[in-house]
Amino acid sequence: MDIILKQDVENLGFKDDIVSVKPGYGRNYLLPQGKGVQATPSAVKMLEETLRQRAHKEAKLIEDANKTAEQLRSAELVLKGKVAKGSNKLFGSITTSNISEALEAMGHSVDRKYIQITGGSVKSLGRYNATIRLHRTVNVEVSFEVVAE
Repeated sequence: MDIILKQDVENLGFKDDIVSVKPGYGRNYLLPQGKGVQATPSAVKMLEETLRQRAHKEAKLIEDANKTAEQLRSAELVLKGKVAKGSNKLFGSITTSNISEALEAMGHSVDRKYIQITGGSVKSLGRYNATIRLHRTVNVEVSFEVVAE
């Protein structure tokens, strides 16, 4: 069953992609949730026209994402966390929400669902990396440091 995605779906595709899925997944999840529509010939023609009109806007978005990526590569992110005396283990952990808030304070609006911390959540002091998806074709690797509060 071919589906045109109306929004990004994790591990499946991006908005306006035509994907092949099993019929049950399409009928029982994607269509009722409003995440996609069936790829009929008329729907595919409409999608092609929409993509043709959107190509210029897409180039501008990619250019802006590349500028933001360059700024983020040179940025120094320092996140603070509470630790016990004489230990480097955090009370709790540093998550993608904390990184998103730190980026927001720097003037970059990035939703937490587009941030992935290399190795999962952070539970001790030190230097770590995170991958931020700014656009479907632009990903940036950002280094951040967790220090004691």
